[in-house]
Amino acid sequence: MFDKRKDDEGGTAGSGDGRGASPATIEKATKTSAVIGPKIEIRGDIVGDENLTIEGKVDGTVELRTKDLTIGQSGQVNANITARIVKIDGTVKGDITGAEKVTISKTGRVQGNIVAPRMTLEDGAKFKGSIDMDPSDATTQEVSRTTLKSEPKSFGDKPGAGASVNTARK
Repeated sequence: MFDKRKDDEGGTAGSGDGRGASPATIEKATKTSAVIGPKIEIRGDIVGDENLTIEGKVDGTVELRTKDLTIGQSGQVNANITARIVKIDGTVKGDITGAEKVTISKTGRVQGNIVAPRMTLEDGAKFKGSIDMDPSDATTQEVSRTTLKSEPKSFGDKPGAGASVNTARK
């Protein structure tokens, strides 16, 4: 589409000889993310529909519900985060919600609660908070706790039956 004009101007875009933009380079450029550089400081809310990499400082909230968020090694985020996939190489203070996955790398530091169906803590990662890996099942878990407390009473008529149930659930 753009190759003819570039060739007419002496360029060789799409020719694959390394002097112009190859299809792979163009595809990579469309998959890049927005970047908040290491010398940028933001106080406020970030809402977007684009992948984002934070290398600077952010105080507020970050909401990228259907996109990926990466906190770089120099990134310092004091915010609640919501994104599809969250990868943390820097520092985060705040609650994190990942629709698909949250990863804290060996250089990552997190203080806050995490809600995500999948969670990865690499060796060396620092984390203080709670992890909820099945948020849709919270109601069922509460019902299970209530049932567990009442089960020994229902097995009271059968000698030894309550002990085996309690041992299996501990």
